[in-house]
Amino acid sequence: MICGSIPMMIFILASGYLFTVYLLLALAKRTGTKTVPRSFPSSAEGKRQQEISVRAKVTQVVNSQ
Repeated sequence: MICGSIPMMIFILASGYLFTVYLLLALAKRTGTKTVPRSFPSSAEGKRQQEISVRAKVTQVVNSQ
């Protein structure tokens, strides 16, 4: 009795596995294509602007001595 249902169980488990992988890949593709809104500055732009202002201040201090 148990041996007769094993092939069907393997098919059901394999189908469930493939369906789960398909859903996860679709979710990853969907979330990977979202863009950051332009109204908020990204952290990289903020760091770059801060670095420029620090350089200008250091240059002024070095030149004043």
